[in-house]
Amino acid sequence: MRVRIATVSLFAAACLLGTAAPGAAQCEPDGDVEFVCGPISPEDLVAVPETPWVVVSSMEDDGYLSVTDSRDHTSGRVYPVETSEPRHDTATFGACPGPDTTGFRPHGLSLRPGDGGMHTLYVVRHGARESVEVFELDASVAPPTLTWVGCVVAPEGVSLNSVAALPGGGFGVTNFNIEEGQLWEWQPEAGWSEVPGSTTAGPNGLVASPDGRWFYIGGWATQSLIRLSRGQTPPQIDSVEVGFNVDNVRFAPDGSLLAAGHRGETPDAIFSCVIEGACDGVSSRVAVVDPDSLTAEEIVNYPSNALFLLGTVALQVGDEIWVGGIGGSDRIGRFAAP
Repeated sequence: MRVRIATVSLFAAACLLGTAAPGAAQCEPDGDVEFVCGPISPEDLVAVPETPWVVVSSMEDDGYLSVTDSRDHTSGRVYPVETSEPRHDTATFGACPGPDTTGFRPHGLSLRPGDGGMHTLYVVRHGARESVEVFELDASVAPPTLTWVGCVVAPEGVSLNSVAALPGGGFGVTNFNIEEGQLWEWQPEAGWSEVPGSTTAGPNGLVASPDGRWFYIGGWATQSLIRLSRGQTPPQIDSVEVGFNVDNVRFAPDGSLLAAGHRGETPDAIFSCVIEGACDGVSSRVAVVDPDSLTAEEIVNYPSNALFLLGTVALQVGDEIWVGGIGGSDRIGRFAAP
Protein backbone atom coordinates (compact mmCIF):
# COMPACT_ATOMS: atom_id res chain seq x y z
CA MET A 1 0.00 0.00 0.00
CA ARG A 2 1.40 3.39 -0.96
CA VAL A 3 -1.29 6.06 -0.80
CA ARG A 4 -0.67 9.76 -1.23
CA ILE A 5 -3.06 12.60 -0.37
CA ALA A 6 -1.56 15.68 -1.98
CA THR A 7 2.10 15.22 -1.07
CA VAL A 8 1.60 13.40 2.24
CA SER A 9 2.94 9.82 2.32
CA LEU A 10 1.31 7.17 4.47
CA PHE A 11 4.65 5.87 5.55
CA ALA A 12 6.26 7.59 8.51
CA ALA A 13 9.94 7.04 9.10
CA ALA A 14 10.37 4.29 11.67
CA CYS A 15 13.06 2.56 13.59
CA LEU A 16 16.10 0.33 13.46
CA LEU A 17 16.12 -2.34 10.77
CA GLY A 18 16.80 -5.51 12.75
CA THR A 19 18.06 -8.72 11.15
CA ALA A 20 18.62 -11.01 14.12
CA ALA A 21 16.02 -13.44 15.42
CA PRO A 22 13.87 -11.79 18.13
CA GLY A 23 13.74 -13.10 21.66
CA ALA A 24 10.76 -15.18 22.73
CA ALA A 25 9.45 -12.49 25.10
CA GLN A 26 9.45 -10.03 22.23
CA CYS A 27 7.04 -12.18 20.22
CA GLU A 28 4.42 -13.46 22.62
CA PRO A 29 1.05 -14.34 21.05
CA ASP A 30 -2.09 -12.24 21.27
CA GLY A 31 -4.59 -14.92 22.25
CA ASP A 32 -4.84 -17.35 19.32
CA VAL A 33 -2.84 -15.04 17.05
CA GLU A 34 0.89 -15.75 16.93
CA PHE A 35 3.63 -13.71 15.27
CA VAL A 36 6.88 -13.76 13.39
CA CYS A 37 9.00 -10.92 14.79
CA GLY A 38 11.93 -9.12 13.20
CA PRO A 39 11.23 -7.40 9.84
CA ILE A 40 10.02 -3.82 10.26
CA SER A 41 6.78 -2.96 8.41
CA PRO A 42 6.62 -6.21 6.38
CA GLU A 43 4.45 -4.73 3.62
CA ASP A 44 4.61 -7.63 1.15
CA LEU A 45 5.41 -11.34 1.33
CA VAL A 46 6.15 -13.96 -1.32
CA ALA A 47 6.95 -17.64 -0.86
CA VAL A 48 10.03 -19.26 -2.42
CA PRO A 49 8.81 -22.46 -4.15
CA GLU A 50 9.61 -25.83 -2.56
CA THR A 51 11.48 -24.21 0.34
CA PRO A 52 10.61 -23.01 3.85
CA TRP A 53 11.62 -19.44 2.94
CA VAL A 54 9.43 -16.34 2.63
CA VAL A 55 10.76 -13.10 1.11
CA VAL A 56 9.71 -9.95 3.00
CA SER A 57 9.83 -6.34 1.80
CA SER A 58 10.31 -3.52 4.32
CA MET A 59 9.97 0.12 3.28
CA GLU A 60 10.84 1.83 6.55
CA ASP A 61 13.71 4.33 6.22
CA ASP A 62 15.84 3.26 3.23
CA GLY A 63 14.25 -0.18 3.28
CA TYR A 64 15.53 -3.71 2.78
CA LEU A 65 14.59 -7.24 1.73
CA SER A 66 14.78 -10.11 4.18
CA VAL A 67 13.96 -13.82 4.22
CA THR A 68 12.10 -15.61 7.00
CA ASP A 69 12.47 -19.30 7.76
CA SER A 70 8.98 -20.72 8.32
CA ARG A 71 10.40 -23.56 10.41
CA ASP A 72 11.83 -21.50 13.28
CA HIS A 73 10.51 -18.02 12.33
CA THR A 74 13.95 -16.41 12.26
CA SER A 75 14.65 -13.66 9.73
CA GLY A 76 17.74 -12.18 8.11
CA ARG A 77 18.43 -9.36 5.70
CA VAL A 78 19.47 -10.40 2.16
CA TYR A 79 19.50 -7.07 0.27
CA PRO A 80 21.20 -4.70 0.38
CA VAL A 81 24.08 -6.31 2.24
CA GLU A 82 27.83 -5.74 2.08
CA THR A 83 28.34 -8.96 0.11
CA SER A 84 25.87 -7.93 -2.63
CA GLU A 85 27.58 -8.18 -6.02
CA PRO A 86 25.44 -6.92 -8.95
CA ARG A 87 25.53 -8.59 -12.36
CA HIS A 88 23.81 -6.29 -14.84
CA ASP A 89 21.93 -8.15 -17.60
CA THR A 90 22.38 -5.43 -20.21
CA ALA A 91 20.86 -7.59 -22.94
CA THR A 92 17.47 -7.53 -21.19
CA PHE A 93 17.74 -4.42 -19.05
CA GLY A 94 20.03 -2.20 -21.12
CA ALA A 95 17.97 0.93 -20.41
CA CYS A 96 18.48 0.52 -16.65
CA PRO A 97 20.90 3.15 -15.25
CA GLY A 98 22.65 0.47 -13.19
CA PRO A 99 22.64 -0.77 -9.59
CA ASP A 100 21.80 1.75 -6.88
CA THR A 101 21.11 0.81 -3.26
CA THR A 102 20.63 4.40 -2.08
CA GLY A 103 17.08 4.95 -0.88
CA PHE A 104 16.06 1.42 -1.91
CA ARG A 105 12.56 1.39 -0.29
CA PRO A 106 11.17 -1.92 -1.66
CA HIS A 107 7.41 -2.36 -1.97
CA GLY A 108 5.49 -4.97 -4.02
CA LEU A 109 7.00 -8.39 -4.78
CA SER A 110 6.54 -11.08 -7.43
CA LEU A 111 8.52 -14.26 -8.04
CA ARG A 112 8.93 -16.09 -11.35
CA PRO A 113 9.79 -19.75 -10.61
CA GLY A 114 12.82 -21.20 -12.36
CA ASP A 115 14.76 -24.47 -12.45
CA GLY A 116 17.27 -25.81 -9.96
CA GLY A 117 16.27 -23.39 -7.25
CA MET A 118 17.12 -20.36 -9.42
CA HIS A 119 14.22 -17.91 -9.58
CA THR A 120 13.58 -14.32 -10.68
CA LEU A 121 12.36 -11.82 -8.10
CA TYR A 122 10.69 -8.56 -9.16
CA VAL A 123 10.60 -5.75 -6.61
CA VAL A 124 8.74 -2.43 -6.85
CA ARG A 125 11.19 0.20 -5.66
CA HIS A 126 10.70 3.80 -4.54
CA GLY A 127 13.24 6.21 -3.11
CA ALA A 128 16.13 7.06 -5.42
CA ARG A 129 14.11 5.98 -8.45
CA GLU A 130 10.60 4.70 -9.23
CA SER A 131 11.27 1.33 -10.81
CA VAL A 132 10.95 -2.43 -10.80
CA GLU A 133 14.25 -3.94 -9.66
CA VAL A 134 15.06 -7.46 -10.86
CA PHE A 135 17.03 -10.06 -8.91
CA GLU A 136 18.24 -13.60 -9.38
CA LEU A 137 17.16 -15.53 -6.29
CA ASP A 138 19.29 -18.57 -5.53
CA ALA A 139 17.35 -20.96 -3.31
CA SER A 140 19.87 -23.78 -3.71
CA VAL A 141 21.68 -22.32 -0.70
CA ALA A 142 20.36 -21.55 2.78
CA PRO A 143 19.43 -18.85 3.35
CA PRO A 144 18.67 -17.85 -0.26
CA THR A 145 20.80 -15.12 -1.83
CA LEU A 146 19.84 -12.25 -4.12
CA THR A 147 21.88 -10.96 -7.05
CA TRP A 148 20.75 -7.72 -8.69
CA VAL A 149 20.54 -8.15 -12.48
CA GLY A 150 18.64 -5.10 -13.73
CA CYS A 151 15.78 -2.64 -13.45
CA VAL A 152 12.97 -1.06 -15.43
CA VAL A 153 12.28 2.60 -14.67
CA ALA A 154 8.57 3.47 -14.44
CA PRO A 155 6.89 5.59 -17.10
CA GLU A 156 6.75 9.30 -16.34
CA GLY A 157 4.04 10.11 -13.81
CA VAL A 158 3.37 6.48 -12.83
CA SER A 159 3.49 5.65 -9.11
CA LEU A 160 4.17 1.92 -8.84
CA ASN A 161 2.59 -0.25 -6.18
CA SER A 162 2.41 -3.97 -7.00
CA VAL A 163 4.07 -6.16 -9.65
CA ALA A 164 3.12 -9.50 -11.20
CA ALA A 165 5.33 -11.70 -13.41
CA LEU A 166 3.90 -12.47 -16.87
CA PRO A 167 4.67 -14.91 -19.68
CA GLY A 168 7.29 -13.66 -22.12
CA GLY A 169 9.69 -12.43 -19.47
CA GLY A 170 7.69 -9.32 -18.66
CA PHE A 171 5.50 -8.13 -15.81
CA GLY A 172 2.46 -6.05 -14.99
CA VAL A 173 2.27 -3.27 -12.40
CA THR A 174 -0.40 -1.16 -10.76
CA ASN A 175 -0.31 2.63 -10.91
CA PHE A 176 -2.02 3.48 -7.65
CA ASN A 177 -4.17 6.58 -7.68
CA ILE A 178 -7.05 6.76 -5.22
CA GLU A 179 -9.29 8.45 -7.82
CA GLU A 180 -8.17 6.95 -11.14
CA GLY A 181 -5.29 4.55 -11.64
CA GLN A 182 -4.56 1.73 -14.07
CA LEU A 183 -2.33 -1.22 -14.94
CA TRP A 184 0.81 -1.05 -17.04
CA GLU A 185 2.66 -3.93 -18.70
CA TRP A 186 6.34 -4.19 -19.58
CA GLN A 187 7.85 -6.73 -22.01
CA PRO A 188 11.56 -6.96 -22.94
CA GLU A 189 11.04 -6.12 -26.63
CA ALA A 190 7.94 -3.90 -26.52
CA GLY A 191 8.66 -1.89 -23.36
CA TRP A 192 5.79 -0.23 -21.48
CA SER A 193 2.12 -0.18 -22.52
CA GLU A 194 -1.08 0.68 -20.64
CA VAL A 195 -3.37 -2.33 -20.11
CA PRO A 196 -6.73 -1.82 -21.88
CA GLY A 197 -9.75 -1.72 -19.58
CA SER A 198 -7.67 -1.41 -16.42
CA THR A 199 -8.66 2.11 -15.32
CA THR A 200 -10.22 2.04 -11.87
CA ALA A 201 -10.15 3.89 -8.54
CA GLY A 202 -7.21 2.86 -6.41
CA PRO A 203 -5.80 -0.29 -8.09
CA ASN A 204 -3.42 -1.74 -5.50
CA GLY A 205 -2.40 -5.42 -5.32
CA LEU A 206 -1.85 -7.52 -8.44
CA VAL A 207 -1.35 -11.14 -9.48
CA ALA A 208 -1.73 -12.83 -12.86
CA SER A 209 -3.02 -16.29 -13.69
CA PRO A 210 -0.22 -18.76 -14.55
CA ASP A 211 -1.23 -18.74 -18.22
CA GLY A 212 -1.23 -14.93 -18.31
CA ARG A 213 -4.85 -14.67 -19.46
CA TRP A 214 -6.17 -12.90 -16.36
CA PHE A 215 -5.16 -10.16 -13.98
CA TYR A 216 -6.56 -10.13 -10.45
CA ILE A 217 -6.47 -6.63 -8.96
CA GLY A 218 -6.91 -5.47 -5.40
CA GLY A 219 -9.42 -2.63 -5.59
CA TRP A 220 -8.46 -0.46 -2.64
CA ALA A 221 -10.91 2.38 -3.26
CA THR A 222 -13.66 0.08 -4.55
CA GLN A 223 -13.31 -2.49 -1.73
CA SER A 224 -13.35 -5.28 -4.27
CA LEU A 225 -11.33 -7.95 -6.04
CA ILE A 226 -11.32 -7.23 -9.78
CA ARG A 227 -10.75 -9.81 -12.54
CA LEU A 228 -9.53 -8.35 -15.84
CA SER A 229 -8.83 -10.29 -19.03
CA ARG A 230 -5.43 -9.86 -20.69
CA GLY A 231 -5.08 -9.83 -24.48
CA GLN A 232 -8.84 -10.02 -25.09
CA THR A 233 -10.79 -7.48 -27.17
CA PRO A 234 -12.95 -6.05 -25.77
CA PRO A 235 -11.55 -6.71 -22.29
CA GLN A 236 -13.70 -8.64 -19.84
CA ILE A 237 -14.04 -7.08 -16.39
CA ASP A 238 -15.74 -8.67 -13.38
CA SER A 239 -15.49 -8.02 -9.65
CA VAL A 240 -16.65 -9.12 -6.22
CA GLU A 241 -17.10 -6.81 -3.23
CA VAL A 242 -15.26 -7.93 -0.09
CA GLY A 243 -16.20 -5.15 2.34
CA PHE A 244 -12.73 -3.75 2.98
CA ASN A 245 -9.94 -1.87 1.21
CA VAL A 246 -7.99 -4.55 -0.64
CA ASP A 247 -4.24 -4.07 -0.60
CA ASN A 248 -2.30 -7.11 -1.83
CA VAL A 249 -3.48 -10.31 -3.52
CA ARG A 250 -1.81 -13.73 -3.39
CA PHE A 251 -2.63 -17.19 -4.72
CA ALA A 252 -3.22 -19.90 -2.11
CA PRO A 253 -1.93 -23.46 -2.72
CA ASP A 254 -5.42 -24.64 -3.76
CA GLY A 255 -5.66 -21.98 -6.50
CA SER A 256 -7.94 -19.63 -4.60
CA LEU A 257 -6.99 -16.00 -4.00
CA LEU A 258 -6.17 -14.38 -0.67
CA ALA A 259 -7.22 -10.73 -0.73
CA ALA A 260 -5.77 -8.83 2.23
CA GLY A 261 -6.30 -5.29 3.40
CA HIS A 262 -7.99 -3.23 6.07
CA ARG A 263 -11.17 -1.43 7.00
CA GLY A 264 -11.95 1.80 8.80
CA GLU A 265 -14.98 4.03 8.96
CA THR A 266 -13.37 6.34 6.38
CA PRO A 267 -10.12 6.44 4.36
CA ASP A 268 -8.96 9.21 6.71
CA ALA A 269 -9.30 6.77 9.63
CA ILE A 270 -6.96 4.36 7.86
CA PHE A 271 -4.44 7.12 7.09
CA SER A 272 -4.54 8.28 10.73
CA CYS A 273 -3.89 4.73 11.89
CA VAL A 274 -0.68 4.50 9.86
CA ILE A 275 0.60 8.04 10.34
CA GLU A 276 -0.49 8.78 13.91
CA GLY A 277 -1.21 5.35 15.39
CA ALA A 278 -4.83 6.38 16.06
CA CYS A 279 -6.55 3.14 15.07
CA ASP A 280 -9.94 3.07 16.83
CA GLY A 281 -12.37 1.13 14.65
CA VAL A 282 -9.68 0.02 12.19
CA SER A 283 -9.03 -3.66 11.50
CA SER A 284 -6.95 -5.96 9.29
CA ARG A 285 -8.97 -8.22 6.99
CA VAL A 286 -8.39 -11.24 4.74
CA ALA A 287 -10.88 -12.86 2.37
CA VAL A 288 -10.65 -16.05 0.29
CA VAL A 289 -11.88 -15.45 -3.26
CA ASP A 290 -12.71 -18.12 -5.84
CA PRO A 291 -11.07 -16.85 -9.07
CA ASP A 292 -13.71 -18.55 -11.27
CA SER A 293 -17.00 -17.88 -9.50
CA LEU A 294 -15.76 -14.66 -7.83
CA THR A 295 -17.31 -15.54 -4.50
CA ALA A 296 -15.63 -14.25 -1.35
CA GLU A 297 -15.49 -15.41 2.27
CA GLU A 298 -13.82 -13.39 5.02
CA ILE A 299 -11.40 -15.46 7.14
CA VAL A 300 -9.50 -12.83 9.17
CA ASN A 301 -10.89 -9.82 11.06
CA TYR A 302 -8.24 -8.59 13.49
CA PRO A 303 -8.63 -5.21 15.26
CA SER A 304 -5.64 -2.86 15.03
CA ASN A 305 -3.61 -2.69 18.22
CA ALA A 306 -0.18 -1.76 19.54
CA LEU A 307 1.28 -5.04 18.28
CA PHE A 308 -0.03 -4.89 14.72
CA LEU A 309 -1.49 -1.79 13.09
CA LEU A 310 -2.62 -2.42 9.54
CA GLY A 311 -2.60 -5.58 7.40
CA THR A 312 -1.49 -5.35 3.78
CA VAL A 313 -0.83 -8.90 2.52
CA ALA A 314 -1.84 -12.49 3.29
CA LEU A 315 0.14 -15.59 2.36
CA GLN A 316 -0.63 -19.20 3.18
CA VAL A 317 2.38 -20.83 4.84
CA GLY A 318 1.66 -24.45 5.76
CA ASP A 319 -1.48 -24.50 7.87
CA GLU A 320 -1.25 -20.79 8.70
CA ILE A 321 -2.20 -17.52 7.05
CA TRP A 322 0.64 -15.02 7.46
CA VAL A 323 -0.43 -11.37 7.40
CA GLY A 324 2.13 -8.64 6.81
CA GLY A 325 1.51 -4.99 7.50
CA ILE A 326 2.77 -1.42 7.77
CA GLY A 327 3.05 1.30 10.38
CA GLY A 328 6.39 0.50 12.00
CA SER A 329 5.32 -2.86 13.47
CA ASP A 330 8.10 -5.45 13.68
CA ARG A 331 5.91 -8.50 13.18
CA ILE A 332 3.94 -10.69 10.80
CA GLY A 333 0.64 -12.06 12.11
CA ARG A 334 0.11 -15.82 12.04
CA PHE A 335 -3.52 -16.96 11.86
CA ALA A 336 -4.80 -20.54 11.62
CA ALA A 337 -5.81 -21.34 8.04
CA PRO A 338 -9.47 -22.33 7.68
